[in-house]
Amino acid sequence: MGVVGTTQPFQLPRFYTAYPARLNPNLEAARAHSVPWARAMGMLEGSDVWDQADLEGHDYPLLCAYTHPDCDAEELALITDWYVWVFFFDDHFVERFKRTGDREGGRDHLARLPSFMPADGDMSTVPEPSDPVEAGLADLWARTVPAMSPAWRERFVERTRHLLNESLWELSNINAHRISNPVEYIEMRRRVGGAPWSACLVEHAANAEIPARIAASRPMGVLRDAFSDAVHLRNDLFSYQREVEDEGELSNGVLVLETFFECGTQEAADAVNDILTSRIQQFEHTALTEVPALCVEHALTAPEIARVGAYIKGLQDWQAGGHEWHLRSSRYMNEGALDAADDALTFPGAAELGMSGLDFRSLLGPPALTRLRKHAHVPNRVGPSVVPEIEMPFALGMNPHLDDARAHLAEWAERIGLLRPQPGVPGSDLWDADLLDGFDFPLCSAGIAPGIGPDALDLSAQWLAWGTYADDYYPAVFGRNRDIAGARATNARLSLFMPLDDGAPVPPARSALDRGLADLWRRTTATMPPEQRLDLRTAVDSMLESWLWELGNQLQNRVPDPVDHIEMRRRTFGSDLTMILTRLGKGPSLPDEVYTTGPVQSLVTSAADVACLINDVHSYQQEVEFEANVHNTVLVVQNFFGCDYPTALRIAADLLASRLRQFQHVVMHELPVLCDDMGLPNETRGALGELVRELQDWMVGILNWHRATHRYGEADLVRRFHQTPWTE
Repeated sequence: MGVVGTTQPFQLPRFYTAYPARLNPNLEAARAHSVPWARAMGMLEGSDVWDQADLEGHDYPLLCAYTHPDCDAEELALITDWYVWVFFFDDHFVERFKRTGDREGGRDHLARLPSFMPADGDMSTVPEPSDPVEAGLADLWARTVPAMSPAWRERFVERTRHLLNESLWELSNINAHRISNPVEYIEMRRRVGGAPWSACLVEHAANAEIPARIAASRPMGVLRDAFSDAVHLRNDLFSYQREVEDEGELSNGVLVLETFFECGTQEAADAVNDILTSRIQQFEHTALTEVPALCVEHALTAPEIARVGAYIKGLQDWQAGGHEWHLRSSRYMNEGALDAADDALTFPGAAELGMSGLDFRSLLGPPALTRLRKHAHVPNRVGPSVVPEIEMPFALGMNPHLDDARAHLAEWAERIGLLRPQPGVPGSDLWDADLLDGFDFPLCSAGIAPGIGPDALDLSAQWLAWGTYADDYYPAVFGRNRDIAGARATNARLSLFMPLDDGAPVPPARSALDRGLADLWRRTTATMPPEQRLDLRTAVDSMLESWLWELGNQLQNRVPDPVDHIEMRRRTFGSDLTMILTRLGKGPSLPDEVYTTGPVQSLVTSAADVACLINDVHSYQQEVEFEANVHNTVLVVQNFFGCDYPTALRIAADLLASRLRQFQHVVMHELPVLCDDMGLPNETRGALGELVRELQDWMVGILNWHRATHRYGEADLVRRFHQTPWTE
């Protein structure tokens, strides 16, 4: 797209610009407002961060006029002030704390900022601002929250806190001279980069507040996250020179891929642009295929549906306008970019229709091939799975009650009916006693939870058997018949067997799925406190819902976007459920305020990805050849990069190793800092240490089971699926 100048480290790629940028007619009024406001807050003269020339050169009013083209002058001024504030915060944090490595000072600075965002809007409780960041936040909060509901305020406070507090993560990585891995980077960039925060402001500016009952749903979360990833990755391409070469930042997607793939800067930049394109296409796919069903499912009213539509349009406007601003702002590397943009291929009359920014070439070529390739997968003969060397640094423990659990599982599975076809259900003849014995789920339970008692071990092994049976059942029964409605009805029915209240009635069981879940739920939750019971039900519901996502992709023959796949893979694998199985019979876990912190979530998700990748490299032949399944990380990598199996396998193995190293990094470096920052008592520190040990046992136990089970070998697959391998 751009021409490499003498000082530019790479050539900007041709971006996928699906939506034309439009300019708000109130731009000049916003410009006239922003400089006096910033000066009144103390952000200019004397701040040692900006002067007026800096602010005018960055031209945040232009950014907001492009990203919010339809709001009135007063709203545009408010939105512009928010962006002036957030960019000042970022630059102020760089100058005061990142350049000096002053983590303690940065922590104290961030700790004061939530006090300037009272959820009830009562500004009389706000302390006296001590710097321009605090003054700006207090002013903006008072002007913003009256128009929005308590649910929106809660979301906006949470995202603003993420935006502020996760700056410490960046600072810690700079101090440790550590570059994150790609999955870690995508997740943490959403917190640090602030695009989810921007999505909240879109709701305000477009009068498009999302109905509270769908705000936490998967489709709305994917829209927000795909939007955010695209915004951040685009910014990484334009800001690489400023951030990496000038500021010494390590939090940049181009640098992350340079390091992970050990490739050149240009190659990494092109890969970042490919991921950016895929995330925008994921946004479009979700908006067109998942959001309409969501609106029907929750019976949204016509005005509510209109607000959802306005929100989606607002996020599209932001993508287009943000790109246009990056082409023009003095803040970024964009030499030659405007010349390339002016050379856009449009159609006669495009300007009159407000579509002068649409370049047809960005819809063709690589972006079109990426979209088509997702739907062009053909099942084929792949041969036995090649399992790379996996170095697991944790010692394997083994529960002493393993043999008893094996005998008890065989009796339970026969009694429940898992080992015979379900009456009137074609495709449900899945397992027999010999298959179950070869799968050896008790071995997995004995490894992931070596210290639990015999009754808890029985429950764990039976949960694993039920969950794996259900995972086999959904594609065999619903997938082959393309019966997503039947799968959705089954999910709703299964939830009835997990009552949260003691003694609540459940319907009569009609199948092995019903009987197994009803029995396991009753026995597992008999002595559980309400909060743990809710966690268990949420974990099961999340797993069941994720299988609907898989069935939808299979119906469309769509290989998923790599980011969406990694994040959904944790749910399809049942990570939350199987992690709970390591704690059966134990006391309360970590307090929510600790468990939801960035470091602890990083710990949990990195462990989950290690387990999912272990499964994917072992199950590749089963899923790709015997099941024609598109939800395997190795296949997703093959499809996305257009590479062969050995190359994709090597990338998956490298990702597995990097996620394992991340787990160890969090334990060694981030958790001690978290304990000190939060002033955690010894009891909570002990619970945190216990969580680490449980996750270590969980990972090594899962690896040991995959190495021993008779579920994924070619001979095992031939017997199980009653077919011979495909011939070339």
